[in-house]
Amino acid sequence: MNTIQATDQYTMRAFGRIPLVEAQGKSCTCTDENGKTYIDMGSGIGCNVLGWCNDAWVDAVCGQVKKLQHACNYYYTQPQAEFAERLCKITGFSRMFLGNSGAEANECAIKVARKYSSDKYGKNRGTIITLKNSFHGRTIETLAATGQDVFHRYFYPFPTGFVFAEANNLDDLKSKLDGTVCAIMIEVIQGEGGVCALDKDYVQAIANICEEQDILLLIDEVQTGVGRTGTFLAQEQFGVKANVTTLAKAIGGGLPIGVTLVDEKCADVITPGTHGSTFGGNPVVCAGACAVLNQITAPGFLDSVKEKAAYLRGELQKIPEVDSLSGIGMMIGITLKTKDAHDVMLAANDAGLLILTAKEKVRLLPPLTITKEETDAGLAILRSVLGA
Repeated sequence: MNTIQATDQYTMRAFGRIPLVEAQGKSCTCTDENGKTYIDMGSGIGCNVLGWCNDAWVDAVCGQVKKLQHACNYYYTQPQAEFAERLCKITGFSRMFLGNSGAEANECAIKVARKYSSDKYGKNRGTIITLKNSFHGRTIETLAATGQDVFHRYFYPFPTGFVFAEANNLDDLKSKLDGTVCAIMIEVIQGEGGVCALDKDYVQAIANICEEQDILLLIDEVQTGVGRTGTFLAQEQFGVKANVTTLAKAIGGGLPIGVTLVDEKCADVITPGTHGSTFGGNPVVCAGACAVLNQITAPGFLDSVKEKAAYLRGELQKIPEVDSLSGIGMMIGITLKTKDAHDVMLAANDAGLLILTAKEKVRLLPPLTITKEETDAGLAILRSVLGA
C-alpha cells in the first residue's frame, strides 16, 4: 500500500488533500517521493518561516534531541528559559504561556481574559467580542470565537460568551459593549477570512476603548506574527500593543508551538492549577524557536522581508489576470479576474509551485528566506498558470 492509500485508509479524512507526497526539502524547494521539485510559496501555511531544513534550525533541534527530548513542566529547562526571556524582550511583553498550537494559544488568551475580569469584577463580565470573518482555531471554544458561519456546523452546542461585530464598523462594535464584555479579540489581518487587513484607525479606536473601559485587547497573530508582515508583530504597523498576543506557526520554524504573551496587567492572572500543558515549552521545540528568533531578529533581516514583499507584490500586479492584492508584507491575498483560486492552486501544484487559497483568493505565504531567484522561478510558474 502506498503513502496516499495508507493515509486515506487509516487517518480520518479531515483534509482536502492534494495527491502529492512531500519527501524532503531544502531552502524554498520541496521534492516529492518521485523526485519532482516544487518552489514553495506556502511554507506549510506559514510555518516553515526559514524555508525547508534551515541549517541553523536543524543543528539547534538535532543538538537538543541528543540532550533531552522532553521534560514536564514540574521542572525547568534551559531552552524554555532562553526562549521565554528572549521573546519577551523582543516583543516587550511580560510573561508567556507555552502550548502546542495556535488554537491552544487562543484558548489560553480567552482564559486569561475571563479570569482577569472574574478576579477584578466578578463572574458576570465574561463576554468576548470577536469579529465577523475571523478565524481563531478548530477547538470547540475557538470555533465558538470564530466569526464565520461555515465553521459553525455539526458541533452544537457551542460554548457561549462570544458576540460578533462587523469588521471595520466601530459603531457596530460599540453597540455590543453592554457591560458584560471582558475582552475584544481581533486579527489585524484576517488570514483565513481572505487576507483582509483591518483599518488602522479602527484598530486604534478599539485599543482606546479597551484602555478606557479596562477591557483586554487580545490580538491573534498566529499567522501574522514573527516577521510575516515586515515587522516582528503585525500590530506594530497599526500603532497598538495588545494586552494579550498569541503566536504559533512561524515561531517554531516547523515544529508545533503556541505562545500566549501577556503584558504587565495580566502577568499574574494565570496561577498554579488554572492552566497547564504536558508538552508546552518542549525543549526541542524551544531550541528550534530560539534558532528562528536568531535569524528573524538579525540586523537587516526584516528590512529584507519588506524589500522582498515590495518586489513580489510589484511583479504580481503586472499579471493581467490579477485584479487586486490584499494583506501586508509577505502575507498576500490575490483576487483574480476570471479564474477560480482553487483551480489555480491545483494547476500550480502540477506545474511545480506550492501555493494556498483563502476563500476566493489565491494566498501566498512564502518562506521569509526566499531568494530573488526562487521568487522569480515561482512567479514564472504562476504567470504560466494564469495565462500571462
